Amino acid sequence: MRIFADSACDLPKTFFEENDVTLIPLRVLVNGQEYDDIVSVDSKEIYKAIREGQHPKTSQASPELLLETWKELAATGEDGLYIAFSSELSGTYDTAIMMKDQVKATNPNMNLVIIDSKCASLGYGLLVKEAVRLRESGDDVRTIERKIRFMANHMEHLFTVEDLDYLAKGGRVSKASAFIGGLLNIKPLLHVEGGKLVPIEKHRGRKKVLRRMVDLIAERGSRLDQQVIAISHGDDENMANEVKATIEERFHPKSIEIHMIGSAIGAHAGPGTISVFFLSKLPDN
Repeated sequence: MRIFADSACDLPKTFFEENDVTLIPLRVLVNGQEYDDIVSVDSKEIYKAIREGQHPKTSQASPELLLETWKELAATGEDGLYIAFSSELSGTYDTAIMMKDQVKATNPNMNLVIIDSKCASLGYGLLVKEAVRLRESGDDVRTIERKIRFMANHMEHLFTVEDLDYLAKGGRVSKASAFIGGLLNIKPLLHVEGGKLVPIEKHRGRKKVLRRMVDLIAERGSRLDQQVIAISHGDDENMANEVKATIEERFHPKSIEIHMIGSAIGAHAGPGTISVFFLSKLPDN
């Protein structure tokens, strides 16, 4: 069985290479040049460009690449599972479905399952890692689909940004709110609801919003000592490690993973973003 994931899962390039997962890169435009996320641009370059005043833009995965990828899968006769970035945040999922239908018209026996994760960053990445684990344990594609859909439906995302201007440029908050927030050092706390980014609270100062984020983990999480919790950051590893230490001390999870937010999401969230991902419910088995 072949597993596919796009670059918005914020797993490093080495993960795809070492775990036989096919990477479908989203695209990033900066300084008039278009790049394939992870493949031809490093996210640190994008954060550097943002800090220098650039405004990178992003676009969905190439329809041509998706078409060729599905054609190749059909030719092998293998089962396929593509876990996609939330359809509320990218058109990649819808394009993947369109390209699948096109290939299936001439390859009716192709078995490709496409899941709209409704997740982003390492919330999405944790799904991909679990799919790999389940494949290695011998589960078939339909069993994995069922388990991943359950996990996706219970994936919590909590995050805050260092500068509201980045979200304002992406239309996530008003420019007036960003301006006032900057003056008052207001930091938003957001989550993902139905695949969309939704602001839930505002706090004055970064330390306060991060403390509140940890409190919400306690309120929303289930059996945290049995979970892998993930933290992604916008080129701020020191703060990510501080949050990790707090989470370890308070909840004693099975493990905590930290990765940098990739270019596709980082272009909108900006440097200094901190995100935490965990499950509100674990499967019974």
